Amino acid sequence: MSTENNGQPFFDDPHAALREIARNPDAYAHYLADFHRVVLDMRAKLEILQREARVHCRGVRVDGDKWGQAFLRSFPVENSLNGVLKDLKSATSGLEKSAHKRHAHDEKVKEVKKGRKEKAQLKARKNNPTLQAAPENPGQQGAQSPNPGYGGPTSICNLDRRESA
Repeated sequence: MSTENNGQPFFDDPHAALREIARNPDAYAHYLADFHRVVLDMRAKLEILQREARVHCRGVRVDGDKWGQAFLRSFPVENSLNGVLKDLKSATSGLEKSAHKRHAHDEKVKEVKKGRKEKAQLKARKNNPTLQAAPENPGQQGAQSPNPGYGGPTSICNLDRRESA
């Protein structure tokens, strides 16, 4: 039985499941999608409640009301539900952003690993270059060959026989 830093057994740790979810980007997205569905369902039900409360509160009239007094009395109720709906909307967008950013973080970690590996290979190649042998053309100095190396015209007078680049 392994123990954590605080001396509790591992299976008594209430955050162990969430720790595993946080390590896996797919599980993280799935977990947040469950919350997203719940929040969207709550939001839909609260929108219906808001509409019904507005109709009821604006319709309640007291004897002696002047025009618009019932409307003004319903404002605090409507504004409180509007605030809750606004918060739920920002919560849903925050859940979506969090899932996307977790995935982007995982991709960036992979890119950084790949980039550092390539950089290390380039550095190793730079520090230990492979030597290439110069092409050998014995006996063909000055003459053109199908594979020209260092043997080409040696003076200005021989420039007309030189191959173009």
